[in-house]
Amino acid sequence: MILASVLASAAGFVDAVGFIHLGGYFVSFMSGNSTRGGTALAEGNWSGFVLAFGLVGAFLLGVVTASILRRLVPARKRMAVLLYVTAALASAVVLFDLGLGGWLAPALMALAMGAENVIFERDGEVSIGLTYMTGTLVKMGQHIANALTGGEKWLWRRYAVLWLSLTVGSILGGLAYLSLNLNALWISVAVLVLAVIFNNYVRKSPPRPPAARVEL
Repeated sequence: MILASVLASAAGFVDAVGFIHLGGYFVSFMSGNSTRGGTALAEGNWSGFVLAFGLVGAFLLGVVTASILRRLVPARKRMAVLLYVTAALASAVVLFDLGLGGWLAPALMALAMGAENVIFERDGEVSIGLTYMTGTLVKMGQHIANALTGGEKWLWRRYAVLWLSLTVGSILGGLAYLSLNLNALWISVAVLVLAVIFNNYVRKSPPRPPAARVEL
C-alpha cells in the first residue's frame, strides 16, 4: 500500500505538470483527453483534436509496451516496469532540457503514465489503478456504504489514501511547475528512483515470522 500511494502521488504530480504545460490537456487522465478531443473536433479545433488523441495513443502505447515487458522478463516484473516508467519520464525532461521536447516530451510523459498502471498487475488484469481515481472513488463509496450497513468498517480507507495521494501530488506538481517549468519532472523522477529502491528492499526483506501463540 505504501508503494501504491507513492506512485499515485507521482502520477498526480506528473499530470498536474503536464496539464499546466499543455494548457489544459492531461498526460494520465485519458477520459478527460477523450472528452477534450471530441469537443475539439466538434468545434473544428484540429490541433486540439490531434493533441488530445495523440496523448491517448501515447498512453495506450505505454500500457501495451509495459504489458509486453512484463511477459518478456522472467522475474522481477514489477521492478522492470518501474525502471521503464522512470526511464521514460527521465527521457521526457532530458529532451526538454536539450530543447528537443516539443511534442515528444509530453508524449513520453503520457507513455510513462500508461506504463505505470501496469506495475500492479494480477492474472493479466490491473489490480490497482494509479493514474485515475474514478474507479477508486466508486470503490471507496461502496465500502463506506458497507461500513454504514454493518460490513467491514475501515476497508474504504485504502481507497481514500490512494485518492488523497494523487490529489496531494497534483497540488505539489502544480506548485513545482510554476517555479521549475517542465524541470519539475526531475522531482517525480527522484520519487520513482526511491520507489525502485523501496521495491527492491521489500523484495529482499525476509518475511516476518508468525507471532507466537500464548496459551492461557
